[in-house]
Amino acid sequence: MPKRADIKKILVIGSGPIIIGQAAEFDYSGTQASLSLREEGYSVVLVNSNPATIMTDTEIADQVYIEPLTLPFIKRILRKERPDALLATIGGQTALNLAKELAEDGILEELKIELLGTKLKAIEAAEDREKFKQLMEALKEPVPESRIARTLEQAVHFADQIGYPIIVRPAYTLGGTGGEIVENSEQLTEVAKNGLELSPVTQVLIEKSIAGYKEIEFEVMRDGNDNALIVASMENFDPVGIHTVDSIVVSPVQTLSDREYQMLRDAALKIIRALKIEGGVNIQLALDPDSLRYYIIEVNPRVSRSSALASKATGYPIAKMAAKIAIGLTLDEIVNPVTGTTKAEFEPALDYVAVKIPRWPFDKFTEADRELGTQMKATGEVMAIGRNFETALMKAIRSLEIGTFALDDLTYSDLSNQDLLNRLMPATDERLFMVADLLRRGITIGQIQEKSQIDEFFLDKILHLIEIEKELKMHVLDFKILKIAKENGFPDVTIARYWQLEEKELRHLRKKEDLFPVYKMVDTVAGEFSSKTPYYYSTYELENESLKEKRPSVLVVGSGPIRIGQGVEFDYATVHCVKAIQKAGYKAIVINSNPETVSTDFSVSDKLYFEPLTLEDVLNVIDLEKPIGVVVQFGGQTAINLAGRLENNGVKLLGTSLKDINRSEDREDFNQVIKKLDLSQPFGKTATTVTQALSVAEEVGYPLLIRPSYVLGRSGNGNCDKSPRSIRLYEKSCESFFKTSGFN
Repeated sequence: MPKRADIKKILVIGSGPIIIGQAAEFDYSGTQASLSLREEGYSVVLVNSNPATIMTDTEIADQVYIEPLTLPFIKRILRKERPDALLATIGGQTALNLAKELAEDGILEELKIELLGTKLKAIEAAEDREKFKQLMEALKEPVPESRIARTLEQAVHFADQIGYPIIVRPAYTLGGTGGEIVENSEQLTEVAKNGLELSPVTQVLIEKSIAGYKEIEFEVMRDGNDNALIVASMENFDPVGIHTVDSIVVSPVQTLSDREYQMLRDAALKIIRALKIEGGVNIQLALDPDSLRYYIIEVNPRVSRSSALASKATGYPIAKMAAKIAIGLTLDEIVNPVTGTTKAEFEPALDYVAVKIPRWPFDKFTEADRELGTQMKATGEVMAIGRNFETALMKAIRSLEIGTFALDDLTYSDLSNQDLLNRLMPATDERLFMVADLLRRGITIGQIQEKSQIDEFFLDKILHLIEIEKELKMHVLDFKILKIAKENGFPDVTIARYWQLEEKELRHLRKKEDLFPVYKMVDTVAGEFSSKTPYYYSTYELENESLKEKRPSVLVVGSGPIRIGQGVEFDYATVHCVKAIQKAGYKAIVINSNPETVSTDFSVSDKLYFEPLTLEDVLNVIDLEKPIGVVVQFGGQTAINLAGRLENNGVKLLGTSLKDINRSEDREDFNQVIKKLDLSQPFGKTATTVTQALSVAEEVGYPLLIRPSYVLGRSGNGNCDKSPRSIRLYEKSCESFFKTSGFN
């Protein structure tokens, strides 16, 4: 089918501010979709309220409105711009709900504005809990036993009929907001009341809990000719009961038999065709680990955080393809932008494993409830790619930027075996490290599986890492073990710790043994066809697929996962840095670990390395590419904290010098600058130990403010008061200061 000629102007709705449930992934999808539509010759009007996004750059759309995403404001824009069509499926739940409001208001019909891609009927069938249940029943696709409740009384009555535990799922909410597993009527009263208030249609689903089933996701694409394909299959490390965004996720699926996979794949394709969705959809299914029984959990008729993950895990740009489908093109017409030769109807094939680990805000909110459930709590995520699960998991762990490089960086010596086993359920953000510690103590896979319901396959993989960890500790300077460790993702800093060496010494020994990583290409076709994509990940094998750039290049260090204090604004800065480097005539190379961002789209830079932002991983890329220099000032605190160690390893820093970075970041150096300039500042002193801080505090006087050096978003800052309780809090704040500062 040719693209639509009757449409000239399209309004694209963004997702608003970064919140838990809607983060950088919608900036990525919105930017992709807008550029894709303009590429096809359409005029794009974009509306969003977030000034930190690339999406709201004037270069992304023909007309940009930074306005509140509310019905009155969108109506004014529609009357002024008179677009022919509206695209709402790339702006998250915010845009989807607005599209529904606009349709119900009647303005779309009045102005003859068409809803592109997924139609309102399909949105309602997927989002409205009652209509979704009716559709699944019509398709003979199983859903957990459930009832729709519009009042608290109905919710309690239905729960008594179904029996506890149950899951409460509000309709038309974001990131599982208001949803929760409920164990009794007292808890239900509180959760259901909240869910009904949060649901725009005052509706909750009271659903029989199937917690403990395997959770499988499919990202599916369909066009107007009913061509459909699976873009990515993803398996949750955690069983049903934990929101998929809060779970560790692996792509492709790891534990399903071919029969199980094909059964679930067929169900996903049947659902997207029944909904008549034109574009992308995320379908979540639950599989009984002991039989072929499965249930359809949920369908998201839009791009989501899982869509961004699937795009980066496979190299298949879902939002870009969805936008082209929305204006009438079909999958067999669209060229796969990765290969440049095959068509977009080819299902991606992976010859590697991608692992996602969520990034939670509990380092910032230390007293927050760390239990994980059906309501999303993660602010962002990291993704890592390796040739096996072990490597990808280890890379993801050190990408989190929580001070962990390996599975033994968090241990629980203060807990007995039984206490630690009991901590596995309900799950928290530290469950992965708890599992590793239990295996380290000799607790069997069977015992851990019974308690956690995590598949034995994943537990066995973690056990393999614990076995390598033990071998490294037992056989110091054994290069055979070193090679095995590197092939399974162990970083230099961890091995050096086991062998009581400096990281630099370990790196030197590794080079002496000619043990270097090579880089493989992410090409969507598992190497079956030639590919143009400049998108790479590291592995310890023989053949290197990334060749050094002939033209002088500059490496730009990204900002890592989205978290409080470091958000989408650094992705914005990174992308603009890349554009400036390219404009100056250099090749721009990006290294980053965040699957949600525009900067990790392979089409943005001349080369993309999807790697952890640690000294070792960055130096490995520098060893290969030999750039004229590295830019760290656009990657937030993550990149800035690498500056000194990079320069100490002979790397040239471009832009702000290390000396000037230190004068800004180091509190004592900054103090000297202010004194030299004869500027006023509050009286204060610098401390480098807790004891010294307490002494200095007496001199400074209470109340006072603690300001750590080299930290993100003022982590560890705290006001101190002189009451006995506050002195303890002050001491605790000081301990936090020394842990979170970049001070060694």
